[in-house]
Amino acid sequence: MTALHSVPRGLSVRLLALTVAFVMAIEVLIFVPALSRFRLAYLNDHIDAAHLAIFALEATPDNMVSQDLATRLLAHVGVHGIVVHKSNMTLMLGEENPPPIDATYDLRGAGLLMPMGDALEALARSENRVLRVLAISPKEPGDVVEIFLDEQPLRGAMWGFAGRILELSILTSALIGALLYVSLRRLLVTPLRRLIASMIAFRDDPEDAARVIVPARRGDELGLAQRELAAMQETVRQALRHKERLAALGTAVAKINHDLRNILSTARLASDGLSGIAAPEVRRLTPRLVAAIDRAVALCARTLSFTGEGAPPPLVRRFALAPLVAELAELVERPGEGGFALASEVPPALMVDADRDQLFGVLQNLALNAVEAGARRLT
Repeated sequence: MTALHSVPRGLSVRLLALTVAFVMAIEVLIFVPALSRFRLAYLNDHIDAAHLAIFALEATPDNMVSQDLATRLLAHVGVHGIVVHKSNMTLMLGEENPPPIDATYDLRGAGLLMPMGDALEALARSENRVLRVLAISPKEPGDVVEIFLDEQPLRGAMWGFAGRILELSILTSALIGALLYVSLRRLLVTPLRRLIASMIAFRDDPEDAARVIVPARRGDELGLAQRELAAMQETVRQALRHKERLAALGTAVAKINHDLRNILSTARLASDGLSGIAAPEVRRLTPRLVAAIDRAVALCARTLSFTGEGAPPPLVRRFALAPLVAELAELVERPGEGGFALASEVPPALMVDADRDQLFGVLQNLALNAVEAGARRLT
């Protein structure tokens, strides 16, 4: 019973663990592109906000605002400075003492792999850097917007996004894993446990017809396995019943042969007493009677040997066939009108390699079959 419960449960747990692992692996593969897109979206949002802030300069006659308003606009956008390059002018907003620039990122020609590398680099750093970012304005494609911002808030937003991705991945993995666990347990593990239970029950008593599994009406591999198991169990059960009947028959045959052998032994002793009678007819028939009794005793011995050890091997030796046929003729011939005659055309010099007793039995069966069929002469 330990195997019955532990194996399927272990299979279910392994399926759940593999499902969670595969989903997490897929989430890791899509995490880097998602993080790169988040970083680009963050920077583009600041580019868009910076372009809107520049509109305050265009509203003034000299394209200039007070430093207090510039500081407030920069703080609202979250940058240290803004530069917008138009076709006919360049507009700027900046702090009185801007920090030095540590790195420059041009989003205008960014491909696919470069933003991913920049995102991983930003996430791996711990110190703050001042970034110079250039991009085309989403509102006016002819304008190039340039901003100067701290990397620390961007990194914090990226770590927050990564945490949300992790939480979503764990939730997705758990949900998918639970659904697969329940589905596979219902569709696969439960029928598998039924197969194992049927095997164990059949092993305990293979001759009980009630322990043969009843296959479910399924067209999949499990249904096929159940049908094949039922067929195999029924075959084994029938074989065991047949073997049991053969064993009982062998026991009965052995007992009958034992008793018959005792009877034949008594007849053999009685036939030996006939050899002392002087009557010619008795002297002529006594050897035939003794030979027949000896063959019957030998047949009983072979039958007992067969029931105990299987069929004995033929005792092959070389002998002349003509005397064997003559001995058979003396046994089966019935002289007189309406009798039976056996004519031998076997050459006297013909030698054969065979088991003499078994060959005599074969020829005797042929002769007796001819007699029963109404033959009067057998050549």
